[in-house]
Amino acid sequence: MTRFLLILIVGAAAGFLATRFMRVQTDVPTTILIGMAGAAIAWFLLRLFTLITGSGLLFVGAVLGAMGLIWLWRQYFGR
Repeated sequence: MTRFLLILIVGAAAGFLATRFMRVQTDVPTTILIGMAGAAIAWFLLRLFTLITGSGLLFVGAVLGAMGLIWLWRQYFGR
């Protein structure tokens, strides 16, 4: 129940802002539905983007982490 209320509030706020930015006049239920649908689409696209780029970002993070460790090694133990 709490999650539904949160989705309703966020959807109403997002729909309100979106309709104002796009200069669209709608009633309150339509505004809420627009906001909730926009949130659902954004959630799906962000999850898909994270899934696709997750492995690539993990690899980049691993390389950067290894480079950081090599730098620390050279600063304190190497030469």
